[in-house]
Amino acid sequence: MSSTAPDSTSPNTQWFRVAALDELPEGRVKTVVAGHKSIALTHHNDQYGALDNRCPHQGGPLGEGSIENGLLRCPWHGWDYCPLTGQPPGDLDVDDALETFPVEVRDDGIYIGLATEAPHVRTVTDVMAETMVNWGVTHVFGMVGHSNLGLADALRRQEQQGKLTFIGIRHEGAGAFAASAYAKLTGKPAACLTIAGPGATNLLTGMWDAKVDRAPVLALTGQVSSQVLGTGNFQECDLSAAFSGVAAWSGTVLSHSKHAELMSLAVKHALLQRDVSHLIFPDEIQTQSAKDVPASTPVGRITPLQIAPPPDALATAVKYLQKAKRPVIIVGHGARFNMPAVIELAETLNAPVLTTFKGKGQISDRHPLGCGVLGRSGTPIASWFMNESDLLVVLGASFSNHTGIYPGKPIIQVDFDPLALGKFHPVTVPVWGEISIVVEQFKNAVADNAQAADQRGEIAERWEIWRTEKLRREADDRGNGINSASIFAAMTRKIPANAVISVDVGNNTYSFGRYFECEAQSVLMSGYLGSIGFGFPGAMGAWAAAGHERTIVSVSGDGGFGQYMGDFNTAVKYGMNITHILVNNSQLGKISKEQRAGEWDVWQTSLHNPDFAQYAQICGGFGVQVNKKEDLDGAIATALAYDGPAIVEIIADPELI
Repeated sequence: MSSTAPDSTSPNTQWFRVAALDELPEGRVKTVVAGHKSIALTHHNDQYGALDNRCPHQGGPLGEGSIENGLLRCPWHGWDYCPLTGQPPGDLDVDDALETFPVEVRDDGIYIGLATEAPHVRTVTDVMAETMVNWGVTHVFGMVGHSNLGLADALRRQEQQGKLTFIGIRHEGAGAFAASAYAKLTGKPAACLTIAGPGATNLLTGMWDAKVDRAPVLALTGQVSSQVLGTGNFQECDLSAAFSGVAAWSGTVLSHSKHAELMSLAVKHALLQRDVSHLIFPDEIQTQSAKDVPASTPVGRITPLQIAPPPDALATAVKYLQKAKRPVIIVGHGARFNMPAVIELAETLNAPVLTTFKGKGQISDRHPLGCGVLGRSGTPIASWFMNESDLLVVLGASFSNHTGIYPGKPIIQVDFDPLALGKFHPVTVPVWGEISIVVEQFKNAVADNAQAADQRGEIAERWEIWRTEKLRREADDRGNGINSASIFAAMTRKIPANAVISVDVGNNTYSFGRYFECEAQSVLMSGYLGSIGFGFPGAMGAWAAAGHERTIVSVSGDGGFGQYMGDFNTAVKYGMNITHILVNNSQLGKISKEQRAGEWDVWQTSLHNPDFAQYAQICGGFGVQVNKKEDLDGAIATALAYDGPAIVEIIADPELI
């Protein structure tokens, strides 16, 4: 490398104060930064030297080295340099010399002169980041690291322009869950950023959560340089293979790729297939020049999705609707953006509306036709009306074994995905179409000739029976913590109607589905993956999507929160106004219950926990512990009023669920 320094008198030289006069003792070296340049500042023989900080052999940081016997020694491989001139000792090759920079000792400190930085040259990742934003991806959750620095810098430029929000997380798995929750709430894709190797593999659980719940997510993973791929390089793993099962579309960014087109295809697949897309960025490609390459936009690249059903399927379904006496509508997560039209159809048919657990809250429990959740996490109201029905109209639900839909009834199933129709067993009338279009056509067809009975009175009676039972359960007390009926009754009273609630898995989740009564809240969960740990990261994603307009609440057990509790610090850093209801029973209660049900010994389900309320305070948030049910309302109200992340730790009875 050349040792030519910029002319200290040139008007193109910029001077940077890098140290105080007494900051670097004689015989020492330290790393300083001038502009974007990392420099090894030396103090030797009463003089200061400024050398390129990067050793030319292995890239070792010379500022972390030491001056021994009058020579600066590289900390990585022991190569020596003159600490003032950057020359190697003796007659060694001048190409090994370090670049040096002028130093001035002024009254207020040590200054280094650098040539004025050249303007930034547009890169491959600039093109791709701009294309990503053009397609509507405005939030990235991730961790900046050594194999994604070029891409991260491109994202930084988009953030500087106000086009992108980046949230730096503490664990990539939390970022993946946050992106999945963002997509579930909005229907729009969010992105995750990781390094190669372990950073990328840490995404996989959250990516599977997004995939099985049909949430569009974009994974952006760094990779080792392309010239060492396949050689077993540090942190190299086959990311195409690792993501092959979870990504609906995956591509590696190469030197001569059509870079804007790659990003367009990635986002387009995520949007249209409601799935995961994945882009792999080899390290050196990220900073490759793309000076005159334009970004792409979605104009002319994407179609509206309001597809109408085939006429024969529609006509057959209408015949069943017209003659049904006790039809019931069951809505799943797939109907969440179409509920106004669904409720209009229900009111036309006088039909009770049940939801799957993933669909909880899509119709208010205060609505005269709302019957709550069906299945294992549900209410006896929903199951009663399903059993008494003569027709089930199933909209955007999967018929998984957790859903509880009885296949022995006549069934009209509507879904945008033809593969979802009759997936687990035959249905009477499979209807392929977008739910909003199909239910509008149903409503128009039966508006004047439906024969369904008005079941509103029965619904009110069943709610009265269930609410009386819930009150009885609130009185239960074994002296071993607060019962779940009381916990979720307090939440029902205190959580605002417009809140977004992210729930975890476990007994706390079953109890939430059973006892909490929704008004207009949106509920997020790890549905078909059922992954423990989703609750709090999901709330971070919800906050990014809607936290400035809506109250954000999360619910978990102690086991679930422990998975990603480090990211409570992320919430503090970004001022995320999240209230976390933490049901602490000092065990993995659902697993204990399953062991007993299977006649196994209860083993290895106990948990050793910190004081979670105190943990929240240590991190810089708010925390309160509740041991008596009469304190629940006040604690929840106080946490909701706190401007920032808060934990309400509730000591709960593991048996009273």
